Amino acid sequence: MMKLKSALPVLIAVFALLGFSVAVHNPYYIHLAETILIYVILLFGLDIVVGYVGQVSLGHAGLFGIGSYTAGVLFMHFGAPIWMTIPAAIFVTAFFGGLLALPALKVVGPYLAMVTLAFGTIVQILINEMTWLTEGPLGIKLPKPELFGSTATELEYFWIVAILMLASMVVVDRFLKSQMGRAFEALRDSPIACDCMGVSVYRYKVIAFVISAGFAGLAGCLYAYSEQYISPNTYNNELAVLFLLAIIMGGRKSRTGAIIGAAIIVLLPKLLDDIHLFRIVAATIAIAMIVGSIIAIGKKITSFKRVAIPLAGTVGLAVFSFWLDSIADWRLSIFGFMILLVVYYLQDGIVGFAKNFYFALSGKTKTARGGVSIEGVDESVGFIRDVGGKNIGAELLKVDSVLMQFGGLKALNNVSLSIKRGTIHGLIGPNGSGKSTMMNVLTGIYIPTAGNVLYAGKSVVGSTSSNIALSGIARTFQNVQLFGEMTALQNIMVGLHHTFKSNLIEIGLHLPAYLKEEREARKRGMALLKFVGLEELANEEARNLPYGKQRLLEIARALALDPELLLLDEPAAGLTAPDIKELLRIIRKIRDSGVTFILIEHHMDVVMSLCDTVSVLDFGQKIAEGKPAEVQADEKVIHAYLGA
Repeated sequence: MMKLKSALPVLIAVFALLGFSVAVHNPYYIHLAETILIYVILLFGLDIVVGYVGQVSLGHAGLFGIGSYTAGVLFMHFGAPIWMTIPAAIFVTAFFGGLLALPALKVVGPYLAMVTLAFGTIVQILINEMTWLTEGPLGIKLPKPELFGSTATELEYFWIVAILMLASMVVVDRFLKSQMGRAFEALRDSPIACDCMGVSVYRYKVIAFVISAGFAGLAGCLYAYSEQYISPNTYNNELAVLFLLAIIMGGRKSRTGAIIGAAIIVLLPKLLDDIHLFRIVAATIAIAMIVGSIIAIGKKITSFKRVAIPLAGTVGLAVFSFWLDSIADWRLSIFGFMILLVVYYLQDGIVGFAKNFYFALSGKTKTARGGVSIEGVDESVGFIRDVGGKNIGAELLKVDSVLMQFGGLKALNNVSLSIKRGTIHGLIGPNGSGKSTMMNVLTGIYIPTAGNVLYAGKSVVGSTSSNIALSGIARTFQNVQLFGEMTALQNIMVGLHHTFKSNLIEIGLHLPAYLKEEREARKRGMALLKFVGLEELANEEARNLPYGKQRLLEIARALALDPELLLLDEPAAGLTAPDIKELLRIIRKIRDSGVTFILIEHHMDVVMSLCDTVSVLDFGQKIAEGKPAEVQADEKVIHAYLGA
């Protein structure tokens, strides 16, 4: 059933393409559809960067141009056939995508957009200036590719593009539903948590750009043969903005959204060339908007106030279209107005709006991607690192005179700790005493100003958070850092990322090695959810869980790393009394398996009942250490908590 459901979009696309090719014989319309399919391939790749990783790229027009010119140059200078130019375009563009990503991804937000925009401009200038290679402003002419000894017709080339688009759809879908896609989504939702799950944020941002660039190169190569002429002016910044708008308008994280977005940016300018066609479309949209608004208001899905402006805008546009005698002088204004309406009022894109409207109208809840059955889950499935034979009671972690200074503020002032294997070491103190700073130092988020941190006898100072996590140190956060748009099970699967060894080819072709890893990871993920009592919520998005359940999910995700040392930052915060009782049971059970804990907690009854040793911080300094009862009676500790 699941395989049939995942294959359904491809089957629908195949039948739609078959129907189009049978019904339409006009070369102009075939070429138009061909252009849409080429743009769809590029948008599949761009959506990885924009929709999944959450980075704004305006450099994909330049990557598109590199793919086109790779094909054009190889044909012009060497007479290379299409079966050689396609892989060459993919690899060359992926290489340049990597070159762009390495420096660009050191910055974020508008700075990243500017860097990628500059990259696109540089590519256009180089294509224009390198006349010895690209013919410069003259451009390059190339015919349709040869098929079985003869030049392909427009319809035959349409099917080449269509087959490659379908293949791209399948490959992208498989990438994004694998550990690769989960890593991309995780680093968008919470980069800090992603790094602390052993998934390097920077590395996977670069991987996302490289894969995305490969699809842009394929699209560019196909575009060169489709147009049969390429020139530098084609790959300008306006095209880069249109690609980004297509993702936003169609809907991110959706293959259907990429198809709709591509159709819009190709057909909308054509629509604005024909006043009669524009009137029909504008009137249809206005009627659909009126009917939809009446239904939504009647079902109390929305209010009149919320739909008033988009409703007035679409109806006004329809009336305006019948008032116009000619559209020529108004094309750009109307184009901009339509884009503004969609982008501003449909922030989830057309696909997202349609889904939300359907679920609100039907009263159904969204079905999570990758949903699994919870029947037959065995809690005994191993998911905790085997520490058998380890010397329980020996020193596992040593914090040696750590100083963490922010300007003139010493958040940690020469603090030393010794954490013994198999124990629960409490770290307490008033707010602002340096507890969470210590957690960040231990997990590589902060590099201490001075001092050293030794884990299993080796220094971890200067190591990345992802490497520290993979070495056996896992953590939760004071402010819950879950991947909100991912399900509970998918959150756990990110923690199990380290168990996957399959490469891009194995994922794309769904080879047995990858499928086995996926099955085993899902089984272990469900066992972890059952362990913390969340198996019934496996397919629920993490952001929809009650706060207490989110705390338990974060612990389960940390356990997915098979840690030897587990750092819990206020795990009982927000939990009810029954939930705290269950939390204590879970922590003891984990400790009994040999896992060592550092526990930050304000619930003193939790600290007193769990901890073997307690260290107390105040204003960045360690003021007491010992057994819980001893620390509780220490005058310095009482003074720190209660004042003089």
